[in-house]
Amino acid sequence: MSRIWIQVCAIPAAALLVSQDARLPRHAAEAPLSIVSGPSPYPVGCQGSQPGTDYLNAAVETMLAADPANPRHLIGVWQQNRWSNGAADGLMTAVSTNGGMTWNLASAAFTQCSGGVIARGSDPWATIAPDGTAYQIALSVSSGAVPTGVLVSRSTDAGYSWSTPMAIASDNLGDDKETITADPKDANFVYAVWDWTNVGNTQPAVFSKTANAGANWTAPRAIYSPGTGGYTCCNQIDVLPDGTLVDIFVLTPRGSTSSYVAALQSADRGDTWGGPFIVANDEAIGVVDARTQAGIRTGNGIPSSAVDPSSGAIYVAWEDARYSGEQREGVVVSKSTDGGFTWSNPAQMNRVTEVQAFLPTIAVGPGGAVAITYYDFRQAGSDPSVLPANVWLDVSDDGGATWRESPVAGPFDIKRAALSGKAYFLGDYQGLAASGGSFVPFFAATNAAPSPIPSSVFASPRERAGRAEWDGHVEVNRNPLPLQVRKHAPTEPRR
Repeated sequence: MSRIWIQVCAIPAAALLVSQDARLPRHAAEAPLSIVSGPSPYPVGCQGSQPGTDYLNAAVETMLAADPANPRHLIGVWQQNRWSNGAADGLMTAVSTNGGMTWNLASAAFTQCSGGVIARGSDPWATIAPDGTAYQIALSVSSGAVPTGVLVSRSTDAGYSWSTPMAIASDNLGDDKETITADPKDANFVYAVWDWTNVGNTQPAVFSKTANAGANWTAPRAIYSPGTGGYTCCNQIDVLPDGTLVDIFVLTPRGSTSSYVAALQSADRGDTWGGPFIVANDEAIGVVDARTQAGIRTGNGIPSSAVDPSSGAIYVAWEDARYSGEQREGVVVSKSTDGGFTWSNPAQMNRVTEVQAFLPTIAVGPGGAVAITYYDFRQAGSDPSVLPANVWLDVSDDGGATWRESPVAGPFDIKRAALSGKAYFLGDYQGLAASGGSFVPFFAATNAAPSPIPSSVFASPRERAGRAEWDGHVEVNRNPLPLQVRKHAPTEPRR
């Protein structure tokens, strides 16, 4: 394996750089966090001349994987130096061997800035096989923010160095929202899935796999097509204890005015698929600053899924406005105990339901505990010049019937974040993993002015006591996003 590019630095735990501005309330519990990312390691101008605004040092859109053989071994990935019109200068990697307390940094050669040939990268995702081999997947994006394919890189030394990326799709057909999942019991099998935009005016779910630990990958093929005018998005594969694959995704059928969270199922490692099986309507409307109606891009309605490794129960969480009369996003969760054929009614789990809650990420621990992280605006206040957000961790020990809440981070001003178009952006998804007997949130948050780093990646390797106060304000999104925009249709790619 060749060493592409690496910067190693152990970063000690430090306090989140929340604003000292008197307009932002102080958090009830200011326990230290692990600061994972730092200033950009990439040379200025390494991507060449390109359209758009490059938000230097902005770290966004995180994902975290835990080693099934050693859950204190974690690998996180994120976008580094986000562009206003899509993707980033590079995709960074962080490795922890102590459950998220300290981190070492590396970078696979996905882009020009990290030793590759493509201008930008997006949609980072990581997974670890049971023999410790790590994989990360990325969307390759040209200087004009046009997707050019899907790349996979592999590490056999715990994530400290990465192989030259392999193109498992190089079709220039609008690949988007790719994810990767290693089989937790068989290190030979790793699965990749994504959506394929602008293919005959449809957007199918596309699948590829390796059966020899990444030596080669099958040709991409559609595993479900919604028909002309229909589309899928945001696929994620979970592997049940018996080896069955379940693909969770967003589905808008041909001619439909509604979208759904749906599931496909394969009992033969992805060779054939059944479904779709409907989880529930996806009633995301988007997130705004309720005082000004300015947009916040949060991956509206993208589902996050996880499997109980013992019982095989599948949990799915997503943003949804059904319980507010379509006025504001909340976080809902649904559960299947029969392999994804049938699902419970979505239940809202965010504590303060009168404010917008968004960007949920779900994980299940080996003992069956379920955790969800999410952001909300319960401390937003009335000053429109700042928009304080908090991150929360809710844990259920009874299969999602009840939840206990603890603060993770905040308040921090989300208006310090990079812009995606005209919307503030910390990512379409975030990271969370079970590590031993605890959960580790892995997320992006903004830093206080005058820091030259708009947003950083943080890890929170332990639960915290305390709750932030809520002043009783009620938030309303008066400008919900139209269906095609909020459900990631071909007219609005989300890279």
